[in-house]
Amino acid sequence: MSSRDRILAAVANNQPALTPMPEVPSFHLEAPDLVEKFTQVAISIGSRVFQVKSYEEVREILSQDFSPTHRIISKVSELASFADASLLQDQDRHQLENVDLAIVKAHFGVAENGAAWVTEELLGVRVVPFICQHLAIILPKEGILPLMHDAYTQIGNADYGYGVFIAGPSKTADIEQSLVLGAHGPRTLTVFLLG
Repeated sequence: MSSRDRILAAVANNQPALTPMPEVPSFHLEAPDLVEKFTQVAISIGSRVFQVKSYEEVREILSQDFSPTHRIISKVSELASFADASLLQDQDRHQLENVDLAIVKAHFGVAENGAAWVTEELLGVRVVPFICQHLAIILPKEGILPLMHDAYTQIGNADYGYGVFIAGPSKTADIEQSLVLGAHGPRTLTVFLLG
């Protein structure tokens, strides 16, 4: 037996006794309408929120600010005629350096803080929501959870390589105590509540 094996065996034999996880109290959000609560919070942190019934409505709203001359990327198949998905297959991440708009789907949202949960499978490339100038997230209305506690319960045992909660456009108030939007990421965030 090597010294490495002896050390690992000694560590394995000297583990502390397992203790059960503490009971987490139940938290409740007093909001009768989660869609309305999510919308209020998201707007208060700088997002634009639209309630839509179809991907065609998403396309119409985005077309008001973005034309075919803009560089728009998305892995959302329903918007394939509006956005380019080919850049998300390219291994050279530098091809994403001048993206005007990225459109992504979210698994669910959280009413408490206006955040949306997005994993790498929906992004295509991890850097997408951080490198674009403007970000649009499509979120199913029925996928809005009341609190982060509910969100953690949902993702706790899920299998994903990378995931991120996104809430509002990037912002900082470090510069002379003045709020600056888009300081280190998207300048705007538009959330489409679909359903």
